[in-house]
Amino acid sequence: MTAFPVTVKWLLLACLSLALGAALEYAGLPAALLLGPMIAAILMGTNGARLALPKMPYMAAQALIGCLIAQSLDKAILQRFMQEWPIFLASVLSVILLSSLIGYIMARRQVLPGTTAVWGTSAGAASAMVVMADAYGADARLVAFMQYLRVVCVASTAAIMAAFVFQVPGGHPPAFVLFPPVDWPDLALTILAVAIFAMIGNRLRINAGTMIGPMVGMALLNGTGLLTIELPEWLLALAYTMVGWRIGLAFTGRLLRHAAKALPRVFLSIVILIGFGGILAALLTHFLGIDPLTAYLATSPGGLDSVAIIAASTKVDMSFVMALQTVRFLLILALGPSISRFIANRIKT
Repeated sequence: MTAFPVTVKWLLLACLSLALGAALEYAGLPAALLLGPMIAAILMGTNGARLALPKMPYMAAQALIGCLIAQSLDKAILQRFMQEWPIFLASVLSVILLSSLIGYIMARRQVLPGTTAVWGTSAGAASAMVVMADAYGADARLVAFMQYLRVVCVASTAAIMAAFVFQVPGGHPPAFVLFPPVDWPDLALTILAVAIFAMIGNRLRINAGTMIGPMVGMALLNGTGLLTIELPEWLLALAYTMVGWRIGLAFTGRLLRHAAKALPRVFLSIVILIGFGGILAALLTHFLGIDPLTAYLATSPGGLDSVAIIAASTKVDMSFVMALQTVRFLLILALGPSISRFIANRIKT
């Protein structure tokens, strides 16, 4: 691999990423458009490719992920939260507390270096956690390994529970269209606004500012109706590819061995989070009369997109499921840096 010209290496990486991403998407695996390029980059990076993604494409990808988060924030979710905020906050904060405790124990026992375990055990916002972990000095490669293993486990468990425990048909994803019809004026305005907010976030010198700036700014514009966010699938695929390459190309054989060694404890932490989500669902069903499948999907720790697909194809309270999932997503984004700093200080003492 080291003997190949750089141009050939990038071409091979692009072709391998496309093949793996398409295969994982066809198999219905969550986050396939990110996992495919990441696996391709790991394979090439650990076999002597010696490639490194330039800074600008990665910053652009961060900004688009921030815009994607902003697109998911609508008035219906806010209204449902206002109606039942005590339930939402109690459920979400208990999951965040447990995931933080697991992260602290793993960091204290040096299962993973520094605060990597804290970001890796966060129960939601996988793509954003990887980006923010990188900005805050944690090992984004191991964070990605933990986060996407959790996404796959949570999505698979939710689908199995829906199909076999609650006896309802499994969820089917919508048809994947890489090149849908595009409103070009809205797309141009979206890209322009994202670029402006990314520059503002970067100038403010806050960690992950190129993601947080577009997330906050675009949410305000979209929520007030001043701008309609247009994010075609091909543009998101490019953003996911940049993030996947950034992570995967930094992997080494030594790091892979470290990840494999930590796998049993990482998997145990995921099982504990899934089990705790099941306990919360049972409590919601018993004390508040929420139907079991609605409660289970709402409290599943992460995999928001996959949970949405399953919920949309079954007879559940969709607004309750998505509101609770979104509230957890946003609180994890907001509290992640503070939790990381708090645990980092405790590890040092």
